[in-house]
Amino acid sequence: MILTVTLNAAIDKRYVVEGVQIGEVNRVKECVYVPGGKGLNVSKPLAISGAEVVATGFVGGHAGNYIEDALKPFHIKSDFYHVDAESRSCINIWDEVNHIQTEFLEPGFTLTEDDFDGFVEKFKGLVEQAEVVAMSGSVPKGLDGTAYQRLVTLVKKVGKKVILDTSGNLLTMGIEAKPTMIKPNIDEIRMLTGTSCDSLEEMIKAAEMIHQKGVEIVAVSLGGDGSFVVCEEGIFRAEVPKIETVNTVGCGDSMIAGFALGLSEGLPMEEILRKASAVSAAAAMREETGFYVKEDMEKIYPQIVIHKF
Repeated sequence: MILTVTLNAAIDKRYVVEGVQIGEVNRVKECVYVPGGKGLNVSKPLAISGAEVVATGFVGGHAGNYIEDALKPFHIKSDFYHVDAESRSCINIWDEVNHIQTEFLEPGFTLTEDDFDGFVEKFKGLVEQAEVVAMSGSVPKGLDGTAYQRLVTLVKKVGKKVILDTSGNLLTMGIEAKPTMIKPNIDEIRMLTGTSCDSLEEMIKAAEMIHQKGVEIVAVSLGGDGSFVVCEEGIFRAEVPKIETVNTVGCGDSMIAGFALGLSEGLPMEEILRKASAVSAAAAMREETGFYVKEDMEKIYPQIVIHKF
């Protein structure tokens, strides 16, 4: 079983409008509601791949019930910690006339230390059943930079693999617990290492610095230029074929799903990177966030070239 952690789950609402008129009544042409949050955008590709997935984190109120119900069609088991306040909504407005995207992200509820302690007790039981744990995204108000650090420590204590995908202080403090894997972007590598990372060689050296401090796998996405990984097995770079890109939102989460799947299957890093790259590329070919079609992935998979430095 693969356990995904979404501490700040939401209902993602996408509104399609024909030209936004500021200060006027705007009619919505189309609206789509899906369970959201980076951890859940990892859960969905995992479920599509056929993996057994359990999603946990915090939800609250009627909105929280909706999030859990909406996961059922994806065959994702949910085991969230419930609070009384309502889960947040994140609104994405797509103006199809001007081709402009605008987002409104609610802050969500505020948690207490007792809330987090209650979640930790639930989390301990879930980790015992998991092969890999993937933690992603921001945290609700009330939690500080130690939140992921504490959770990573718990996972490592029972000898399970843990992927941490977050940013800012949460990442800085989280890697002190030495997660199995992180997937920083270029700005985050600069923050963690204090280096400029103006070339691929500098990026690799910076990733090696993080690896040497105890993070087993440091994966860095290069966008359309693929990605690279620094790990015990060496340094690997993936080159992906040219594809018809439709939506890149959530592709990083789909890549995390591929890594979690490969780690749970005990594959060598070369094959893990190929799988993660194929899932991410296939997700970019579809409009829905956190979604891919197996046939797309299977077509891309053999076209991915892996170089070992």
